[in-house]
Amino acid sequence: MRILWLCNIIPPMIAEALKLPASNKEGWISGLLEEWRQHSADGDMELGICFPLAPRSIPDEVLNELSCERAIPLAGETQGIHYYGFFEDTVRPEYYDVDLEKQLTHILNSFDPHLVHVFGTEYPHALAMAKCIGGRRLLVGIQGLCSRIADCYGAGLPKRIQRRYLLRDLLKGDNIARQQKKFMRRGEMEVRCLQLAPHVTGRTAWDRAAVKEINPAAGYYAMNETLRPEFYGACWKREDCETYSIFLSQGNYPLKGLHLLLEALPRIKERYPRVKVYVAGDVITRYETLKEKLKIGSYGQYCLKLINHLGLKDTVCFVGRLNSEEMRNRYLQSHVFLSASVLENSSNSVGEAMLLGMPVVSSDVGGISSLLTDKKEGFLYPCMDREALAEAICKMFADDACAAECGRLARERALKTHDPIRNYERLLEIYDALCKEERS
Repeated sequence: MRILWLCNIIPPMIAEALKLPASNKEGWISGLLEEWRQHSADGDMELGICFPLAPRSIPDEVLNELSCERAIPLAGETQGIHYYGFFEDTVRPEYYDVDLEKQLTHILNSFDPHLVHVFGTEYPHALAMAKCIGGRRLLVGIQGLCSRIADCYGAGLPKRIQRRYLLRDLLKGDNIARQQKKFMRRGEMEVRCLQLAPHVTGRTAWDRAAVKEINPAAGYYAMNETLRPEFYGACWKREDCETYSIFLSQGNYPLKGLHLLLEALPRIKERYPRVKVYVAGDVITRYETLKEKLKIGSYGQYCLKLINHLGLKDTVCFVGRLNSEEMRNRYLQSHVFLSASVLENSSNSVGEAMLLGMPVVSSDVGGISSLLTDKKEGFLYPCMDREALAEAICKMFADDACAAECGRLARERALKTHDPIRNYERLLEIYDALCKEERS
């Protein structure tokens, strides 16, 4: 059977073959690809992968040399995998371009798949593929849900902060309120995509309920994700971490709840004055040079003012963007992993922390409770409750035996949830069932 994947990024394996920059996002794609490479000889599956390219992001000589059809900007084969690149405005995913349908139709005609698996619903190309493929040959995988994110994007920030415009916001036309509206537009496209999808994969009670609400007729198939390979071997040890340190895997925008942690930190510092917070991802609070002062956004400035007002300058450290190995090491060096998000489906960051056997504290939102049992594999607290957040962190700091036991049980569960072989076999079961249904 021929399966075509539609991904949101160039998979690292293909980027490496093309000598193009690779993204660290969506690590489960790499995990599935690795399993396919190891087991593809055992079956009869032929795999194709298509992905978006930002216009002018690929050197002309690469496009000209590798494209097998002028209608497809980029096409080729590496390690037995067919790949196709199509042009999309990746900077403005809230806009739908009908030209996507033409490009994807050419790819479908070239590869002629028995089944198309769309990874994620949050970009215009997912809707375009749903329109192009028709029939029963479409399987859509839920990652996050923009339609739900849009409802809570402001994450409890004051309305004046959400509505104001700094210079950077004016130039980009996307203050926090505008960013929320962009998610609303993306959510509308996402809902249309799911309404067209005959088959959907998900992994939590929360996304199952959302799919049933949007498209009651869609078949729902439970399938867990395989995470980045770097997180399967190492194991957190209390004696090797920095005491009273907290790690957030990102805090780039309000939904991830960095400001909620900052507001909770004074309560934690009262009991643990040495507490330290490490935040990965973009350094949104840079404000030293004139250029940085002009480029800072409303959310970054709000967080910076909180840091200064609450006396947290020596407490909070932004570590920047990290590759998979650096990210794993940052987890292992930290005392507690925190997910302060206002909404998540099944957070891969929580999954990675659990795989490493770390003490985990998370807001009880979305599908998190399908990953982690409160007071057994970690601590969950009510969303946006700063006092409860602080109390959960302090409990982990105070009781090494409890933290270690939570981490042990979390790792035990995560090794099952994110088992690469089990998840790959489940994926093949779904493919086989759907292809048989299509042929019948």
